[in-house]
Amino acid sequence: MALDPRKAALALHRFGFGPKLGSTSGSIAAIASDPQGAVLAELEAPKAGQIVNPNLPTSAAEARTVFDFFYARQAQMALERRRREAAQAAAAENPGATNAMAMEDKPAEAAQPAQPNQVLPPRKIFLDEAGARIRAAANADIGFVERLVWFWSNHFCVSADDTAMAGAYEREAIRPHVLGRFADMLQAAEGHPAMLEYLDNAQSIGPSSDEGIVRNRGLNENLAREILELHTVGVRTVYTQADVTNFAKVITGWTVLPARDNPEHGGEFVFNSRMHEPGDQTLIGKTYPGDGVQQGRSVLADLARHPATARHIATKLARHFIADEPPSALIDRLTFRFFESEGDLKEVAKALVTAPEAWAAERAKIKRPGEWLVATRRAIGRLGNIPAMANQQAQLGEPLWRPAAPKGFSDDNAAWLGGLKLRLQAANAFAQAVAGDFEPRELVDVTLGPLATEETRLAVARAESKVQALTLMLVAPEFQRR
Repeated sequence: MALDPRKAALALHRFGFGPKLGSTSGSIAAIASDPQGAVLAELEAPKAGQIVNPNLPTSAAEARTVFDFFYARQAQMALERRRREAAQAAAAENPGATNAMAMEDKPAEAAQPAQPNQVLPPRKIFLDEAGARIRAAANADIGFVERLVWFWSNHFCVSADDTAMAGAYEREAIRPHVLGRFADMLQAAEGHPAMLEYLDNAQSIGPSSDEGIVRNRGLNENLAREILELHTVGVRTVYTQADVTNFAKVITGWTVLPARDNPEHGGEFVFNSRMHEPGDQTLIGKTYPGDGVQQGRSVLADLARHPATARHIATKLARHFIADEPPSALIDRLTFRFFESEGDLKEVAKALVTAPEAWAAERAKIKRPGEWLVATRRAIGRLGNIPAMANQQAQLGEPLWRPAAPKGFSDDNAAWLGGLKLRLQAANAFAQAVAGDFEPRELVDVTLGPLATEETRLAVARAESKVQALTLMLVAPEFQRR
């Protein structure tokens, strides 16, 4: 088979995280004989998209750890407040007592300030999860399946500002289904404690439920609205505000066991029938009997197979991988495959990779900050410091698992154009740390190959130092686009 290095380079940047220095399977040369086949082969790899790490706890265990940490801190603060009040009372009764005498009674276990290098449990959980995610992307042959994980995690996004489980949520709700059926991922994502906390459904109570009557509290429509607007059929399509309200009633009682009262099972999903709105509900023209938790599952199953969902997902996938305004023929192709395969995401991914429109020579999409940072590390074959990468990703406008809104991070180029100048600083800092070990002109061939323009090659060749040369390569338009 004839070699096609240009198509190989395109495949690595468009569908993966860029070429990996020193790799026998993730380089331009390694896949040049069959670039499309190499991308498709990743879909068939054993445990594709999974992270097997026994040191990473479940989401519920993470939630309990964080709760225990803050609760212990709260208890310590309360204990010290009582000690101060007792000391003040004793001083008032015995004005001659000295401060030193009061300090003699202070137990040794009083809270000490955090040490400068101490990583507190919430931060450690985040960094452990971030490290697992980044290493999976950096070590992948091409990275297509990891890119799909990132896409779906952003589609069904949660925020680490609202839940300690963001990383574990991705492992538990997204990764197991990334090459499975959309219906299964939908059920897993919407019923996950992280989602229920993020979009406030854990506190949503049916107005006519026992809990609603006793506590005089009612619905929260956030999750129901976002499922319809963002996760399935799409905004301004087949549903009305009445459908949103009825759907919110359907999923009342989908909540989370509080860690305060459940030291062994806190943070886990639970269906609380006392919070669930009783009775049948009608949604998008269909009536669903009031049969508890199954009522919500039935609605989600129907939304997963709705034609509007197929088109909404197809459009988002095409926009993410190909262009802000993707070809209508590609959207139609993906819509048909999604609907025909009943939401088989592996089949949809295959349809994307085999579509002729997906191999257009124009590289119209700007890599998002997280993708670009991983690509820079793959370019030199070193991962480096995970906390530093997480900090850089936040500085570049895409803080990991912290989207500004439930719609996730934008897939439009306009959202990232303003931050491109910040990448120059990030690339320069990275180059200063590693450039001495590499010959940048050789890296251009390894990382960009035939995609490199003459302008970029000349800029790298004429650079005053290796640091400047590597910086110029990493911020070149060819490197920043996919």
